[in-house]
Amino acid sequence: MGLYDFSFYDLINRNAVAFGSCICWLEVDDGRQLTFSEYKNKVDVLALGLTRAGIEKGDRIGVVGKNSLEFFLVYGAAALLGAIVLPINWRLSADEVCFNLNDCQPKIAFADAEFQPMLEDRWDALPSIEARYNLKADLGDALRFRSLMEESGHVTPANVASTDGFVIIHTAAVAGRPRGALLSHGNVLCAGMHFNHYLGLSSRDVHLNLLPLFHVGGLFMATSTFHAGALNVNISKFDAKTAARLVQEKGVSLCFDFPPILNSILQAATEEHLDIHSLRAVVGLGTPEVIEQFQSLTGGSYYCMYGQTETSCLATMGRYGDRPGSAGKTILLADVRLVDDHEHPVAAGAVGEITVKGPMVFKGYWELPEDNAHTFREGWHHTGDLGRFDPDGFLFYAGRKAEKELIKPGGENVYPAEVEKVILQHPAVAQTVVIGVPDPKWKEGIKAVCQLYAGKSLSSAELIRFVGERIASFKKPQYVEFVGELPLKADGSLDREAVKSLYGKA
Repeated sequence: MGLYDFSFYDLINRNAVAFGSCICWLEVDDGRQLTFSEYKNKVDVLALGLTRAGIEKGDRIGVVGKNSLEFFLVYGAAALLGAIVLPINWRLSADEVCFNLNDCQPKIAFADAEFQPMLEDRWDALPSIEARYNLKADLGDALRFRSLMEESGHVTPANVASTDGFVIIHTAAVAGRPRGALLSHGNVLCAGMHFNHYLGLSSRDVHLNLLPLFHVGGLFMATSTFHAGALNVNISKFDAKTAARLVQEKGVSLCFDFPPILNSILQAATEEHLDIHSLRAVVGLGTPEVIEQFQSLTGGSYYCMYGQTETSCLATMGRYGDRPGSAGKTILLADVRLVDDHEHPVAAGAVGEITVKGPMVFKGYWELPEDNAHTFREGWHHTGDLGRFDPDGFLFYAGRKAEKELIKPGGENVYPAEVEKVILQHPAVAQTVVIGVPDPKWKEGIKAVCQLYAGKSLSSAELIRFVGERIASFKKPQYVEFVGELPLKADGSLDREAVKSLYGKA
């Protein structure tokens, strides 16, 4: 690494000195905890084990598992070796998991015991994976995680630049296939600096790690907390009562919220008579009602933001109370510009595509040069999202561009085109349009409006089950409406805007 480079492993070294005896990680499931010094030592041992398993700089390491200490150790060891972590969304279907793994061709893969059978059943379809390891419980035929931790010795850190890739996170399936967004060490550390600045993080903070480490929000909140020398309290699976109890017992001060996480914590705290006043900062995409209830109950602040995986989680940020309904202002180390279809900047108050430049922008989609050239045209990252700035510079989100429509149930990204492709596989469905509709629990729900072939019949439950058997469960419609005819444009194509106008309610 060069004189002016700084990697995530450099941060691990720095924190082992600056916060050595402080607890950096608490595993709620089994009570294990590590200091910053102990974390570095275990990372070094794991890196040596991975080296002896054949991992070199640039190799990908697949991970299919729920949040755990071992998962976070893999991130640290990969940083030392210059390897790239490929965390897989375990909520996906088996076929989707295999696609994402094969897309980036990891040399080895870690998986929780519950996901090992899925990999074993599809072993012949995963040719790049030379060995698979259990991530937590050493069960089954996979190699033991602790076998990588049995020897001590020196491993020379790889020559890792700030711009080198660190993690690949697959985005939702635009145009029918997910794309692996490659994020660098610099991206991760820059995000940490921004979260630390805007949330006022210090070594006294306690973060409740609720979001999965395969999600940019979960990963970057965990690394930002680590960056600040603060404590990550980790649970492998979200449970509202457990979360509320931990806020009281551990003095949790911050977390990330996707609906309905915060609302369910507030309800649990009220029902169980728990004190959650330590929760001083929540960042996310909550509804006004829940945000105001949280702030009234705790006196804490809710931080709204705009961002995506490709912008290292955030591009704008601010307190909800500064301008309710907005996503805050442009963060310190980014430039956000709104442009029309001809790349011309639009005036304040006008809607344009959100484009971003700066050290938060990702390195590109894995092995998709044409997509990268289009996304990075004119020297800006084109998000596909629409927004408008008010006269004071607050950004208001205004939806997606037509070719990149997106539905976000509970913070997950779902492209209508992917769901429509599966629905049209059903022999009874002639045409369909999938749209987002208001949902009281998930903020936005998925609705399929379907036209059946003449003489065919189909129930909503049957169609929902059909979709859920073929793609991830969170992508299946919550609502289905059958209509005699779907509206068409003059050219004979489906009129999506008319469908939204006619059927845009749950």
